[in-house]
This record gives sequence, structure tokens and C-alpha cells, in this order.
Amino acid sequence: MMQSWGHLVARRAKTVLGAGLALLAAAAVFGLGVFGNLSNGGFDDPASESARSLVAEHATFASHDADIVIIYSSPSMKVSDPAFRESVSNVISGLPKGSTQLVTSWYQTPAPTLISGDQHATRVIISLSGTTQDEKSTLYDQVRPHLDAKGLSTSVGGAWAVFRDVNKHVSADITRAEVISMPIVILLCLVFFGSVAAALTPAFVGVVAIFGAFALVRAITLVTEVSIFSINVITLIGLGLAIDYALFVVSRFREELDRYPGTEREHVNAAITTTMATAGRTVLFSGLIVAASLASLLIFPQSFLRSMGYGGVAAVLVAMAAALTLLPALLAVLGPRIEAGRMPWRRGVRAQERARLARVGSDLTASHGGWARLAHSVMRRPVAYVVVIAVALVALGTPFLSARWGSIDERVLPIDAPSRVAADLGTREFGGRTASANIVVDGASQSQLDAYIGRLGTVSGVQSARVIDQAVARPSGTGTTSLVQVSWLGNSQAEKSQQLVRDLRTVDTGTGVTALVGGFSAGAVDLVDSIGARLPWMGLAVIAIMLVLLFVAFGSVVLPVKAVVMNALSLSASFGVVTWVFQEGHLSGPLGFTPTGYLDVTQPILMLAIIFGLSMDYEVFLLSRIREEWDRTGDNTTSVANGLQRSGRIITSAALLLAVVIGGFATSGIVLMKMIGVGMLVAVLIDATVVRALLVPATMRLLGTVNWWAPGPLRRWWERHGVREST
Repeated sequence: MMQSWGHLVARRAKTVLGAGLALLAAAAVFGLGVFGNLSNGGFDDPASESARSLVAEHATFASHDADIVIIYSSPSMKVSDPAFRESVSNVISGLPKGSTQLVTSWYQTPAPTLISGDQHATRVIISLSGTTQDEKSTLYDQVRPHLDAKGLSTSVGGAWAVFRDVNKHVSADITRAEVISMPIVILLCLVFFGSVAAALTPAFVGVVAIFGAFALVRAITLVTEVSIFSINVITLIGLGLAIDYALFVVSRFREELDRYPGTEREHVNAAITTTMATAGRTVLFSGLIVAASLASLLIFPQSFLRSMGYGGVAAVLVAMAAALTLLPALLAVLGPRIEAGRMPWRRGVRAQERARLARVGSDLTASHGGWARLAHSVMRRPVAYVVVIAVALVALGTPFLSARWGSIDERVLPIDAPSRVAADLGTREFGGRTASANIVVDGASQSQLDAYIGRLGTVSGVQSARVIDQAVARPSGTGTTSLVQVSWLGNSQAEKSQQLVRDLRTVDTGTGVTALVGGFSAGAVDLVDSIGARLPWMGLAVIAIMLVLLFVAFGSVVLPVKAVVMNALSLSASFGVVTWVFQEGHLSGPLGFTPTGYLDVTQPILMLAIIFGLSMDYEVFLLSRIREEWDRTGDNTTSVANGLQRSGRIITSAALLLAVVIGGFATSGIVLMKMIGVGMLVAVLIDATVVRALLVPATMRLLGTVNWWAPGPLRRWWERHGVREST
């Protein structure tokens, strides 16, 4: 199949390239409009109790959401002074009409939580009018310019201030990451590819992947909601796979140019045909596996995770398509000119390669190189390598066993971010952090409501429980709908707060009464539970798809299982490092973040999908070269050594380039991006070095010919229908 495709692309190279570039131009024009169609994304499960509580609250009452929390302060005036009051009142009266549902201040509601201990600062809490995230985002932008009070210091915090600061920092951090990583990537591409023409191929595939993915995601926005955060994963995955696939294809194309004799056009066409039959096949299976891994995010109902899945799958499929169409067409047009702008160390390489081939004939994988020697060294002591490496990786992963889960708050921001400053000021001036839950109680008579509130007040840790709003009684006289607020001291995301929400949900409501517990803490509980319920299904789906695809690729039922186990080891090590750093706070000073004592539950899921897919990318490339040698020699040890010799340098180069791209994300001031950057960096480096160069050869030596075993019926099916390496 791939051999025929390569032959077709080689013969119609200019047509394929021209049509592809025209399609790219159209995709770029259409795709750049995606930014106007993206939403802010959501972390809630629409079917969860907290989400249903919020819907019921908004349908029945004026909003009581603390969308904006402003702190007004003065070193000289007290809150009760007329000038202080007038300045705050002018701000409230000057808010755009229709932008707010509820404004709570100490002057209307003299609650102790709204005035500081020294009485020189007060809080004003604004609930915006919108019901959707997009509506509230727009209203926040309208309200924010009107919040500064004359003669007073103003600090703006709250959910939407945090969200705006996160978006601002994410945009700035992505730009900075690109500024830091791109020059290094370009220099390394020149080193690894050895010529200017070859070094530009990852950029070519990357541009196609990013603009093509933008177009696909814009098309998806026409039928469902997609978050702005999908752009981040498109950039990361698109560029990362562009580097990998360009290295795989261009390296094999150069090998084949040195192998085939004949006139230049016949030479180039034969090289492209074989490149597609080998490296092209690898790219095909790699792309399908990575796409399947990222598609597993669609299992989750959270818009944030689903959007990452949409963006990631789009980037993978377009990068794969570009590497199988436009890249070979470009190579066919360039031919030997792929060496244009050769670096000094590359000069004479092709002549040396041809001389070597003349000595060894068609054996492209003579096992005398450095990677082959490493493989033979490992395979002489396979048990020692397997035991030491497995124990080390498991040890790195042990901190993950004590992982605690929560959701994001203002501490994901740098300490100098305005909304973070406002939150820290509120903690200092207003007696520490206070968390709360809003409970929509329906169908309760006054006596039932009073009894229910009394029982809520007896829950351990509850500071207060009170009715903050009440709807008109039902015509039938069977009770009212009330909004009850329960408050307690502590951070809303802490384990204590999550447990308190669970305790509140067990309180007896009374006969015929329903209660929906919502709020930030309840949202964190429901997020953790929702992801935990679907995680096993995600794992089963990813593993099942990968086992099938790897069997189709290699005709073995053993190698796919081994690959999954290898990936699990590198993933556990990565998650252990992330837990040790970001939950426990080690290295928080050098890395510049505030530890929260828990992990945001969405990030490991995202890392799992991305890292598992990228790890399989390297596994497929290595096993493809080993399978090629196995078919040629029938000797397991020689096949492993020769396969590693031909792929080791390329895998390490691809991993180093990807590590530079990922490393740029680790410089982010946003803890979420920093966590993804550090976790992926650890996983990629471990996977491409320790796992692929040491653990894979050791385990394959121990398994011997069992590596290629499959039950008789499956083996016969693969021999008839499997997609085999062919040269």
C-alpha cells in the first residue's frame, strides 16, 4: 500500500505539491478565523450536582457568584468615613447598566467579612449578569475600566480577574517560549539535518500542521464548543510531530538516495518509493496511535479536556498527512538538492556512505556503529539492566501514590499578577481564606428549611449556614425554593473543603425536599469524581487501540504488550516527579511557583494522553527498523542492534528537539503550563534515552524469538493482511 503510494507521489510530485500548497493557503485563510469562534472553555461536567445547582440558581435567583471581588483601601481613611463611602458609591453607581445582577458592599450589608480588622479596607463583591462563560467574559471586559475608586487603592480579584490574568500570562508565556526555543531548535536542526534545505523541512511540515489544524478546529466549532486552550496543544503537538516526522522521512530518503543506482530521476523516484514503504509506514502508524491517544480525551465531558482532544487530533492528522504527501513530493522535486547549504561536517558524508555501501553491499545496517555497540553491551547483561532501570523508574514514580487532587485557583498565577495580589491582600486583611457552598433547596416548608439549616450547621467545620435568597412560594403551598449559603474557614480547593462538601451532601433534607450543593469546592469535588469515573475507560480505550495497531504494524502480540508496559514505566516516573515538585513544593524556589499541596486533576490526564502518544511515536520508529532487520536476517540479537544503530541517533535527535520546544513551556509563569512542561520534559528524555536505548534492547534480548510470536490464526491473518515493511 505505502509502496504504491510512494510511487504515485514520486511520479506526480509537482501536482501533489501544487495542490497541497493551494489547499494550505485556503486552510490558512479559513483557519485564522478560528480565534473568533473559540470559547473560554469549562472544567465542569454538565451532569454534575454542582453544575445543576448553578443552573437552578441562575434560573431562580439573581446571581450570587463572586465574579469580581474588589478591595478598596486607604492608609488614612476608614471605611466609614464619608469620603471613603462616596468614592466607593460612585464606582457602584457608575457601573454599566445591565452588566451586573448583584453588587454587595459593606454599606448595604454590614457583614464582618466585608471590612478589614483595622477598618481601612472593604470588599465589594460583584455578580455579573451573564449566565454563560462567554457572556460573563464580555461583561467583565466592560466593567473592569469602571472599578478604580478615586482617592483609594484598588485591587481587583475574583474568578474573572483570575481568568483574565491567566489568559494574559498564557499568551505572553507562549510567545516567550517560542522566542526562547525557536532559535535553539533552528540551530539544532542545522546540526542534526546537516544542510539548510533539510533543516527547513520540519518548519514546512509544522506550518502545514498548525494552519491545517486551525482550519479543522474552526470547522469543529461550527457544531460544538471548543476552548481557546486548544490552540496551545495545536502548537505543541503540530511542531513536535513535524520535527519527528521530518527527521524520520528525510533521514530515510537520504539513505535511499545513497542506495539506488541509475539516472537521477529514476534514482529519486526509487528513493521516494522506498522511503514511503518504510519511514512512511512508520509515520502512518505513529500518527494513528498518537491521534488515538489524544482522542481518548473526548471521553470526558469537560469542555477543556475535549477541546484539547479536538486540537491535538487535528494537529496529529494534518502533520501525518503533510509528512505522507507534501513532504515526499517536496523531496522528489528537490532530489539531491536536499543537501543544499550543506554544513561543513556534512560535506563528504554521502561519498563516505556510498563507499561503505560498496564494501557491505545492500546491508544498510552493518552493526559496527556506536548505537549497535551499546545494544550489544546491554544485551550481554539484560537481567541487570532490566532490574536496575525498572526499580529506578518505579522509585521515581512512588510520590505519585500520595497524589492529592483539586482544581485551579489564583495560586496558578505568579505572585505579582494583579488578581493574585488582590487574593493575597484579602487573606491578610480579612481574617484568612473563607470558602462557601451555595445550596439550592427546593420544596421545603419554612419549618423544614429551618431544620435543614440547623443540621447543616452541625457539620464539622461549618462556620455559618443561612438563607441568602428565597423565591416566591409555590402556588400549591408545598414549599419554596431557597438559596442557602454555608461558609467555613479554609481554601476552597483544600482536601478539608472537599470533604466538607461531601459531608454537606449527606445531610438529610427532609421528606419531599431536594438540595443541590454547588460552589467552587463542590465543583472541585465533582471534577475529581467525574474524571476518576471515566479514567479507567480512557485507559482501556487507549491500550486496546494501541495493541491492535501495533499488532497490525509488527505481527506480534508480545511487542505491543511490552510497549504498553514500557510506556507505563516512563509515565509513572514523570508523574512521580510532577507530584514531588508541584504538590510537595520541592524546587518551587528555582522554578518560581507557589505549591498548593495538591495537583490540578486535569493536567495529569492531559499529560497522559500526550506523553503516551509521543512515547509510542519513538517506539514505532525503533520497532519498525528492528522488524525490517528481523525480516532480513532472522536473528533477534542482530536485528535489535542494527535497528538501534539506524534509529538511535534519529530518536535521540527528535527527542532533544522536542525537549527544547517543551522546555520553553516549563519557563511559564502559569503553574499549569509549567507542570505540563516539566512533566513532558522528564517523560520524553527518559523515554528516548533510558527506555528506548537500554530497556528495550534488554527486554527484547530476554524475550528472544518470542518477541515476534502470535497465535496461529492471528499470525496467518497478519501474513495476508498486515501492513509490512517492504523495500
